[in-house]
Amino acid sequence: MDSFLKDTAASILASGRDLKEVTVILPNRRAGLFFIRQLGELIENPSWMPEVKTIEQVFTGLTGQVPADDLSLVFELYEVYCQLQPEPEDFDRFYFWGELILKDFNDIDQFMADAKTLYRNLSEIKSFESDLSYLTEEQIKLIEQFWKSFKSQEEKEKEKFLRFWQVLGDLYERFNAHLDVSGKYYSGKIYKNGVLQLDRMATPAKHHVFVGFNAFTITEEKLIKHFIKNFGAEIFWDVDAYYFNDQRQESGLFFRNYKKDPVFGPTFPDEIPSGIISKSKVISTYAVPLKINQANLVGHLLKHVKPSEALEETVVILPDETLLFPALHAIPENIQKLNVTMGYPIRNAPVYAFLDAVLDLQRFIKVRDGVTYFYHKPVIDLLSFTYLTDADRVFVNNLKTHISETNSLEIHEEVLTKGGGLFTLIFKRVEAASLFDYLGDLLSHLAEQLKDDTIQRSYLFQTYKLLNRMEENFTGSRLGELKTEFFLKLFRQLFREVKLPFDGEPLEGLQLMGVLESRNLDFKRVIICDVNEGSFPPGGSINSMIPFNLRRAFGLPVQEQNDAIYAYTFYRLLHRAEEVHLIYSTSANQGKAGEMSRFLQQMQVELDIEGPKVVMLEASLTPSREIVMEKTPAILETLNQYIVKSDPEIHRKKLSASGINTYLDCSLRFYFRYVAGLKEKEEVAAEVDAGVFGSILHRAIEFLYEVPEGKEFRKITSHELERIRLQVPLMVDKAIREFYHLDEGKAIQITGQMQIVREIFVNYIQAIIEYDMQNGDFSILGLEKEYHASIPVLIGGEIQPIGLYGLIDRVDEHQGIVRLLDYKTGKDNKNLESIGSLTERENKKRNKAGLQTMLYAYLYQFSNPTNRKPLKPGLFNVKEIFKDNFSPFLRMNKSEVENYFDHQEEFEAGLSTLLGEIFDPEVPFVQTDDTAKCSYCAYKEMCGR
Repeated sequence: MDSFLKDTAASILASGRDLKEVTVILPNRRAGLFFIRQLGELIENPSWMPEVKTIEQVFTGLTGQVPADDLSLVFELYEVYCQLQPEPEDFDRFYFWGELILKDFNDIDQFMADAKTLYRNLSEIKSFESDLSYLTEEQIKLIEQFWKSFKSQEEKEKEKFLRFWQVLGDLYERFNAHLDVSGKYYSGKIYKNGVLQLDRMATPAKHHVFVGFNAFTITEEKLIKHFIKNFGAEIFWDVDAYYFNDQRQESGLFFRNYKKDPVFGPTFPDEIPSGIISKSKVISTYAVPLKINQANLVGHLLKHVKPSEALEETVVILPDETLLFPALHAIPENIQKLNVTMGYPIRNAPVYAFLDAVLDLQRFIKVRDGVTYFYHKPVIDLLSFTYLTDADRVFVNNLKTHISETNSLEIHEEVLTKGGGLFTLIFKRVEAASLFDYLGDLLSHLAEQLKDDTIQRSYLFQTYKLLNRMEENFTGSRLGELKTEFFLKLFRQLFREVKLPFDGEPLEGLQLMGVLESRNLDFKRVIICDVNEGSFPPGGSINSMIPFNLRRAFGLPVQEQNDAIYAYTFYRLLHRAEEVHLIYSTSANQGKAGEMSRFLQQMQVELDIEGPKVVMLEASLTPSREIVMEKTPAILETLNQYIVKSDPEIHRKKLSASGINTYLDCSLRFYFRYVAGLKEKEEVAAEVDAGVFGSILHRAIEFLYEVPEGKEFRKITSHELERIRLQVPLMVDKAIREFYHLDEGKAIQITGQMQIVREIFVNYIQAIIEYDMQNGDFSILGLEKEYHASIPVLIGGEIQPIGLYGLIDRVDEHQGIVRLLDYKTGKDNKNLESIGSLTERENKKRNKAGLQTMLYAYLYQFSNPTNRKPLKPGLFNVKEIFKDNFSPFLRMNKSEVENYFDHQEEFEAGLSTLLGEIFDPEVPFVQTDDTAKCSYCAYKEMCGR
């Protein structure tokens, strides 16, 4: 196909000049590669190729100066800033402003603005803006009402604010003088120095040809004009009459101005090419519902690429880098080669997340008695990285289990370093000054560990390079002592913009490009994504410390020029395209309305292109199918393990009240948990949630009421209760210490939430003791004791004993009645509708806690078959214990359930029937119809609920 670079190459060849005596200057290196290829295709005989440069290389060659990296320049800028400001902010706070200031300095020099005058004007503007003395008190009050955050500033703050703006002019001059001494340069300074040397420049040995430029900076304009006027240089413009002749078209803004220039004007062709005006029939526009759908549509369009077509003649333009990987995944199998010119943000690479987690680990270290402890959360985060699991998967899994089972909020360094190797490198306390060595050692170890993984090693290499740059700048600066918090902030700021280059052959395969990478290149098939207003062209304004009016007054670029550059880049892709696909999304995204770009609207009016085709991509929105688990032989074999073969106490598998309630709530959930054995994930409880609260409360009460070893019971009198009451705070602390595995004898570090919860523990337990004192002496028979039993169930025509067990919080005897009490910290109520209702699945008022305590009565009696004393089940609901006339016992028909034996037959029959259903081969496990029960179910994702 024909292209601008091919036509330019043909013109240079036709000029008859010796190619080795020609220098071709293009906007970027990529255009240079394509130009060389086009020229090579036109040359018939062996020949020296012309020298191909970028405009930046022309300036660096002229001055002999090379731009320093932005990081080192910001460090240098901060040093000068500290000399001018009596109270400078820390570097991490300055870094963002430093980048903006450096960018402004670059613009000032690129566009040859008078920095001294500009910053004097800026200082005066800020002084005027901060002065509210001309307002009356009433006006200030009105402003305060309108702007809630508006407050009169302290005089010192105002002075500090003004000083910042006043110092910028001096900062520019002192910074440039500082760079002259240090031998460092930013691009704008090099360009300005180059222009200042033009009058002394000797005639170049080669003929210069400038190709494909659109918007010059003042320095570029002066240099190119000098070459044209004094050295006979040529310039080739890539322009189309569609936007050149139309004063309203922003894409032709710069060309129209250059056409009027006495130097540039004569270099334009007599007849401006006109290609876009005839493109209406080859341009298709598409509207898709979601941004991500654009990638699917790209994949669909690429399926039409024929095997005989040259893939490099097709380009996919991605203004938004987040579409890169979705687009790559959508590329069809018929595309075997591709070239990606966009970089992949390193912040999305796993090595960045890993190093960020490593640095986070160092922030939460505690040292007690010379021993280092790591906070559990960053440790668990690190253990999830493949770098550690690949090093020793067994150790990682065992470590996770240990942390979870022991509920370790803080982990001893010795526990973590037992894995050796990488674990020893990571889990150690590092002083801030040694962080570079620490991270460097980690990266070196990972590079060796991942020597066969090319992509991961590429991530590591780029990260290592950036860390070395950071270290060089820190070492050569006078920033003072390095702090871990500051290091982490700077690490995140620096890595946010770094991109990893893709390796590839730029001249072969399907081309995936960003917008600006496409300059000077022509393609037969063009697919442009994200052609939305706000994305193409980008919305917002130029990030600058210099306000719009001053930028315009001093000839610095403003948003209008940026829009013109983007508009030209867009329309330039249409110059020679034979097939154009423009895609935009109709959904709002990140505050941007789902509106087509104004470029599309312009073409609809001016080129009469067709309206967008609304593309509705297939989506699987059918509801998830109902899950039914039939009781296969394998499932029945698992269920049969609950059948007791000997003594229930030594039988391994038994059902608890929790399991039975789970079956009544949802039989499928019962299957997942008790048949398939899918346990819920256990996590370290850093906060005192309901489970932690209950565990500590139960244990503290057990310590207070425990039966002495070797005794069958403990008599509790009012005198004994008085003694117990005094021990409550001590036993609460003992329970907390045990739960969090804190060493005996060491002081408990109780802060924040735990301090409040500790007082609640004490108050609740004292209320229980108060209740016991009011009701007279009693004997403790057991605390937190397991009881085991079996119950006869009809299964397949045979009576089989099914194992049951339960942990009863408290069994005591009071006035000849055995009380079976369960401590509850939730909202469980004590009212039973009926005994039968306890095992009725459809009953909305079914009392789960009631079933549990009635089962406790069954378990106790099974374990004590000679007992003839009444059994009275109850719930010590601590949230109700402060109410008047509190009673812990179950109630039915407005009276207390005085004796389990009165309801034994009905309860046991109902329980046996229910268990028979669980073991019935014909009754499958199914999902509950009540989806409200799915809200907090651990398995809801598996069900699609």
